[in-house]
Amino acid sequence: MASFIPCHLPRVTIVGAGRVGSTLAQRIAEKNLADVVLLDIVEGIPQGLALDLLEARGIELHNRQIIGTNDYADTANSEIVVITAGIPRKPGMSRDDLLRTNAKIVVEAAKNAIAYSPNAIFIIVTNPLDVMTYLAWQATGLPRDRIMGMAGVLDSARFETFIALELGVLPADVKAMVLGSHGDLMVPLSRYATVNGVPITELLDESTINRLIERTRNGGAEIVELMQTGGAFFAPASATSVMVESILLNQSRLLPIATYLQGEYGLEDVVIGVPCRLGYSGIESIVELNLSDNEREALHTSAKSVRKNIERSQEMLVVK
Repeated sequence: MASFIPCHLPRVTIVGAGRVGSTLAQRIAEKNLADVVLLDIVEGIPQGLALDLLEARGIELHNRQIIGTNDYADTANSEIVVITAGIPRKPGMSRDDLLRTNAKIVVEAAKNAIAYSPNAIFIIVTNPLDVMTYLAWQATGLPRDRIMGMAGVLDSARFETFIALELGVLPADVKAMVLGSHGDLMVPLSRYATVNGVPITELLDESTINRLIERTRNGGAEIVELMQTGGAFFAPASATSVMVESILLNQSRLLPIATYLQGEYGLEDVVIGVPCRLGYSGIESIVELNLSDNEREALHTSAKSVRKNIERSQEMLVVK
């Protein structure tokens, strides 16, 4: 019997061919999830990266198409658009220091991409992530279920890694949830962190848990300080590919995602990381956890910081 061949292969566009974007292209192609269009403003870079990835197809045993381009027309009819474009952090810089430059880059990228893929789901990775997601939401006019930021999946993975290292257990056995902004005010929920179902509060003392939480909050900065010439890219690409996979395969996974809130958790008109069900249509639902008073206060403090930077970025984008 002949194999069924779908009439349309999914396409994912990645705007920004830096380390995160190019690694994500590799993840998506080698997982056999979709064809990939890698776009960058620098001529030759996306084309060269695409050719390099194409030459590995026979070794990696997939047949996904990978296109490198400087033209948004080549991104047409993408199911998903991921925006990673922007300047990276340098030692001593916070994610918020990137605000002015990256705001202009992300807004322009979002407007250009949606012109060719009006039905796409958008995932924003550029920092400061929560603010950039809000600006992209405004620029595209998309409903909130079709535009989101990748942060919580990465932050949760970092928390899980540090817990596994502390306890000497298999990382796959550790599950954790980090809410809030992608920055120093993120909210790792130790109550929801477990090792094969056992809460870490049963395995670690409070001071150790607090130390791991602080390392999670500074996880990106720690890598920037070590590398000196750039930031993390392997783990951010892996975290983004999890979201892409959940959408394309309609897995309806429960993941912490930066999304626009309209009253959930008592928050309005702000993008912040909360648990969401993620499937083929985008964000299927927002899950409201029963937070303690301290956890809710921390989430609101995180949201206030994001709101302040949203207002700053909007002022910066106004043409004088």
